[in-house]
Amino acid sequence: MTTSKKTLRTCSKGHNYYKSSDCPTCPICEQERKPANGFLSLLSAPARRALENNGITSLQRLATFSEKEILQFHGMGPASLPKLRDALKTNGLSFKK
Repeated sequence: MTTSKKTLRTCSKGHNYYKSSDCPTCPICEQERKPANGFLSLLSAPARRALENNGITSLQRLATFSEKEILQFHGMGPASLPKLRDALKTNGLSFKK
């Protein structure tokens, strides 16, 4: 198995972190902005960003999309769908058919 060399980076807020990919996202900044509660708090950072980047910050807005549409967002994977389904169901909502 080949491992990529990690390089030291510094974000605009001054956090130092190591990354092996070309992804510019600072993991420290991402952890700081993770919601403490709500359905977005259940998701990984890439999945949360995928929804936020598409204007989905409420369950009511999420319910206007189908599962297939959600999976098309960059950063969203199938592992997030059960969490989203449960959050919608708990609030009497569901994905668009």
